[in-house]
Amino acid sequence: MTTIGFIGLGVMGEPMCRNLARKGGWNVVAFDLRPAPLARVASHGVRATESARTVVEAADIVLLSLPGGPQVRALCLGPDGILAHVRPGQIVADTSTCPVALARELDAAFAAKGVRFADTPIAKTRQAAEQGTLSIMVGAPADLFARLQPVLATMGSEVTHCGEVGCGQLVKLMNNMVIAQTVVALSEAITIGRRAGMDDRLLFETMTKGSSDSFALRNHGMKAVLPGEFPENAFSARYMLKDLSYALALAEQTGVDAAGAKHAAALLEAAIAAGDGDRYWPAIVKVVDK
Repeated sequence: MTTIGFIGLGVMGEPMCRNLARKGGWNVVAFDLRPAPLARVASHGVRATESARTVVEAADIVLLSLPGGPQVRALCLGPDGILAHVRPGQIVADTSTCPVALARELDAAFAAKGVRFADTPIAKTRQAAEQGTLSIMVGAPADLFARLQPVLATMGSEVTHCGEVGCGQLVKLMNNMVIAQTVVALSEAITIGRRAGMDDRLLFETMTKGSSDSFALRNHGMKAVLPGEFPENAFSARYMLKDLSYALALAEQTGVDAAGAKHAAALLEAAIAAGDGDRYWPAIVKVVDK
């Protein structure tokens, strides 16, 4: 029977691993630096291991879910990284959000060891991770995508082949760049509306009936910006700024002056400076309101 390894049981990784174990017919092994999430997924049939190395040694397919590029680089390419322990025929799929260049660097490094690599970043909310309805954007050759699709489908309702390695990350970065700018616009709209005497709930509810309707309005706007609820243990301002930094680096590489994305990044930096770095990132509305 195929064994799937999962490394990184954070805000998104834990429910993803749980859905993988519950919905798939594979053996699942996992590792995280913290014992608590390992104990929770164990109740769903996931076998905890003592290190990333032991996951790699046990698994046929290894999934990564880490905070960002530095952590992925360290885990894969660092001293005693998993690159030193993979074997020919394995597959490594990275669900983290990383720079496009890093995805292609990892592809080359793993290929030299006879291992296939795919970038498979995720989009949507923690709730979507819980429900197994994430959007997963895949950068991989077509045959590798076909091999991974049933695995990824346990975690996402929309699994899209975006092209060769790196294209999954490219789509994810552009997705988050657009979402960030949309939430900036929503933050400005609700602040203007409140100060001009408009009922803010009525404003947003009416906007959902017009051409400004969007996923961002119904989720980030209605569920966070409107009630002013920005919990911790969600996708934080620091994480969104990290993703925007990757998008802006790509913009610079391609000669695009992404002014809207730069403005969103500045608001995120201000939110972090104000003490909201670990809170759900639509907290940027508080900066706009000031």
